[in-house]
Amino acid sequence: MNNKKYWCAFSRLTNTGTAFVNTLIHNFKSAELAWHAKEYDLQKIEGLRKTSVENFLEERKKVNPDECIEYIENRGIQFICPEDSDYPYQLKHIFNPPIGLYVLGDLKSCNLERTLAVVGSRKASENSKTVLRKILSGFHDTDICIVSGMAEGIDTAAHKAAIENNIKTIAVLGGGFDKIYPKSNIKLFNQIKEGNGAVITEYWCSEDAISWHFPLRNRIVSGLSKGVLVAEAALKSGAMITAKLALEQGKELMCMPGLISNPNTEGIYKLIKTGASVITNTEDILDALNWRITNQTQESVNTEQNQIFTSDEQLVIECIKKDMLTMDELILKTNLNINDLMVILTKLELNGTISSTEGGKYISMV
Repeated sequence: MNNKKYWCAFSRLTNTGTAFVNTLIHNFKSAELAWHAKEYDLQKIEGLRKTSVENFLEERKKVNPDECIEYIENRGIQFICPEDSDYPYQLKHIFNPPIGLYVLGDLKSCNLERTLAVVGSRKASENSKTVLRKILSGFHDTDICIVSGMAEGIDTAAHKAAIENNIKTIAVLGGGFDKIYPKSNIKLFNQIKEGNGAVITEYWCSEDAISWHFPLRNRIVSGLSKGVLVAEAALKSGAMITAKLALEQGKELMCMPGLISNPNTEGIYKLIKTGASVITNTEDILDALNWRITNQTQESVNTEQNQIFTSDEQLVIECIKKDMLTMDELILKTNLNINDLMVILTKLELNGTISSTEGGKYISMV
């Protein structure tokens, strides 16, 4: 505990970078010794700039290690430092590993051996979010864990798909727990920490989710994962930064293709041309990562596939399999009256055969 409070104090500093702290602790072999280091000893460390040393010394005066750890514990937040046995081992080997993780929820319930990071555009198309949801539904009731950044768009779709399919998810924030961003995801934040996985961050509770935090956040998203799935990404985007990090970290990089006319797929096709795996269904991910799902899940999938449908139901399914369609479009294609069609759509949606999107279209889930 003595050393842990100093790790926590270091993570409390807002103007002293992680690389500086890691260098400090590496040289002094102890967080406690590094925290109490004299200016003279700090200036002798190769690679530390004079201004960085001065910033640390000034900021250190305002932080009390005992108060830091006490505050976190009183709030029911778990703090994990690199010396703890439950610090994710994958993160110990990335460049510039976080000096500590603040955790809400149950990180131990997440299988860190079967982690899939999902990243993509904040302004993702309804098509990509729906297809992603369909692909992730293939992991229903397995021990696979989805890792993402709880941003709008693809991140949110990935976390929600995990919750819908009873699999764990880890949200990595770009700010502190008191500054949830975007605010529209506060409900999702609560859902994850209250039984669906864990929310983690390297930032102190009151720290804002500012722009330069997100590229740093991305190294944790990819670092925690066995493979990274990119679902929509413009050429210059956070998702492309994560893809680059994934390659540097030796992770399996996968891409979900989309409409060529969509600017948010330009990054996708660039990655595919350079060797990223193409993902169009759940099995593609399993093959890329050499994973196998449990028999229970496979039996569930087989049961769904063996369902018996009426001729009208089969007609609707076949139409939707070819393209996402609205109810009006289905009426034109099937010649069914609206009342019969509504009954069919309701039944198929309840048994998981189809799903409706936010844009009022229906997509096949089988």
